[in-house]
Amino acid sequence: MERENNTFSGGRRYRNNNITVYWKPDACVHASYCYRELIEVFDPGRRPWVDMNGGTTDRIIEVVNMCPTEALTWKWNDDEKNRDISPDQTNHVIFRRPELLTEKEKVFEKNPVSVKVMMDGPIVIKGDFTFQYSGNNKEMKDGIISICRCGTSNLMPFCDGTHRKIGFEDK
Repeated sequence: MERENNTFSGGRRYRNNNITVYWKPDACVHASYCYRELIEVFDPGRRPWVDMNGGTTDRIIEVVNMCPTEALTWKWNDDEKNRDISPDQTNHVIFRRPELLTEKEKVFEKNPVSVKVMMDGPIVIKGDFTFQYSGNNKEMKDGIISICRCGTSNLMPFCDGTHRKIGFEDK
């Protein structure tokens, strides 16, 4: 297994012989599919938190495809296999983050803004936008941010996952 820090939006990548899994912490809304489904690979209590030798490649792909945001994506290490990916592979980089196929500098296109209220969690905003808060401006190009709804984040106005610890629920 190879783990390397990467410069793509502060993300990281983890490899085994077959695939590379990309983790983009800024996009993580702590939906918990990864560790609930495959704690042998995705264990937030361990460092590094991803152990690509903890499960089969097929199972890792299956669990990464459950991630509801772009926090976890994947691609085959063999470029030939990345050419014909079926749409059921929802979190393959070809659908979620195609710039990672070549890992060259990203070219931004206009992306509409989408807003999703996660059940019992944050508000997730995606696309090209400027986020203004407390006198600050955060330019987002094909970006994703999670905004706290529970009011207890230590990173206000951004979500830090505290909603899960306190049992925040939509009413």
